[in-house]
Amino acid sequence: MNHKTLGDTDLKIPEIGLGTWNYKGGVEPLKKGIDLGANLIDTAEGYYTEDVVGEAIKGIREDIIVATKVSGRHLGYEDILWACENSLKKIGTDIDLYQVHWPNSSFPIKDTMEALEKLVDEGVVHYIGVSNFSLSEMKEAQHYSPNYKIQSNQIRYNLNDRDIEEDLLPYCIENNITILAYTPLDSGRLCKIEGSTSEKNSILNEIATSNKKTPGQVALNWCINHGNVVAIPKSNSVERTIENCGSSGWKLGEEEIAMLNVIFR
Repeated sequence: MNHKTLGDTDLKIPEIGLGTWNYKGGVEPLKKGIDLGANLIDTAEGYYTEDVVGEAIKGIREDIIVATKVSGRHLGYEDILWACENSLKKIGTDIDLYQVHWPNSSFPIKDTMEALEKLVDEGVVHYIGVSNFSLSEMKEAQHYSPNYKIQSNQIRYNLNDRDIEEDLLPYCIENNITILAYTPLDSGRLCKIEGSTSEKNSILNEIATSNKKTPGQVALNWCINHGNVVAIPKSNSVERTIENCGSSGWKLGEEEIAMLNVIFR
């Protein structure tokens, strides 16, 4: 498993992590991913999977990077402190990356960021990030966090959904902010393409065959080919977790990447 650095930190994270949104696989797929080097596990208050993550990492915490999120419904100052305390109890450990799950203008962003800074000061959270934030929203949040940098933005990104390439991705590359790409397989649409006659799927299959990989592995490798992008696919099975982890450790050729960029324009 290849690794990248989280933002401006010294923390090395795998370029393929383990997502847990709509997760129903229990501890075994998570443990298998960890064994294969995918030791970044992303959960959230609103996923209701923090407890299973805590169970999966019990006894091996020092080897795991734990990322979770505070709900966009709990972004008041006291609300965040309360939500974080609950997450700490469920996971059973401190939090490496604590993220705002989505922006909510009902709460002053100043209060939100002050609460996050307090959690870092207290040592229960090591780094802060955001999720589903536009470029302007991320800049505003950073303005109200003068003491700690926003190290990541977790956002939807895959071959079929490339909106962030317009402004957010270039900004994050320039400012050394990690993109955590969720739904990197477009909810399985970039995996289940056997027998399809569309040009997109034909090219994806062709590239997969020439690299002795699956279409899903090609789609994930394209995603993490961007220097600051880490993909966090979700899998409920050990078999698919193994496949996802096999997306790291090799690289698509420049011509293949260019072809995918054109076909999945």
